[in-house]
Amino acid sequence: MVSLRFPFSFSQSIKTKFPSTFSPSTLACSVAVSAAVGGAISSIISISQNSTNHNAFNSFVSSLSRSSPLWGSISLSDVSGSVVTESKTGVEFPAVLNESLGLLGIGLRKKAVFGLKNIDVYAFGVYADDNEIKNFLSEKYGSLSTTELKDKNITQDLMESDISVTVRLQIVYGKLSIRSVRNAFEDSVGNRIKKFAGSEDKELLQKFTSQFRDEYKIPRGSTIDLSKEKGYVLRTAIDGKEIGSVESQLLCRSILDLYIGDDPFDSKAKEDIDLKLVSAITK
Repeated sequence: MVSLRFPFSFSQSIKTKFPSTFSPSTLACSVAVSAAVGGAISSIISISQNSTNHNAFNSFVSSLSRSSPLWGSISLSDVSGSVVTESKTGVEFPAVLNESLGLLGIGLRKKAVFGLKNIDVYAFGVYADDNEIKNFLSEKYGSLSTTELKDKNITQDLMESDISVTVRLQIVYGKLSIRSVRNAFEDSVGNRIKKFAGSEDKELLQKFTSQFRDEYKIPRGSTIDLSKEKGYVLRTAIDGKEIGSVESQLLCRSILDLYIGDDPFDSKAKEDIDLKLVSAITK
């Protein structure tokens, strides 16, 4: 069996398009950008995951003082038509999804073929409900100083909470099959379920992966949305069409752990999202 490695630590520039005017009403919808996330590879591939970036908060204090407009607060009405562009692929992500989910960060999933060539598999964006984040995190951490916040695992709280979170995958690799996606999730999500539950839960994993039926096509440009909704319902959609849902806090946590957990696919993306969440508390 051939094992292919994924490079996860790489930086990328972004291009954002914002309106020329902003309304006075504010909502923490600043856009943090990174490279990263998630797996969709064929069944004959063994996915190797990168170790956690233990320096995620090393530049914490200085990062919070950035004056870049990416870290500003703007209202949903102003950003609804705005997009953030993944610089390498040109894939665009809306700054606001479904009218209430603000973009926390974006990244690029890459695959190394035989150690010779990197293939861009898909770009991704992580979204969460802005109001829910501000209310939940401010209530829990509002009394803490910036120095104290750097020692808190805020993304862990986001995974475990009942806050609405969506991970959007936008397919870049034109030859990716739905079977590849299904097999990759069987491996990666299965490992996370075992991590949190202490044992395998094949029935739960099957409920999720069986949604990715062979009849679905995912050419370049297709989107896959993995949405944690109220009541810990994980709803899956391809190109905006729902293909299934599973109610399970364990499954929701396992999916999000791939992207924002302690051992994420891309540590730089995790760092950017951490800072974005902290900025929602400190404003």
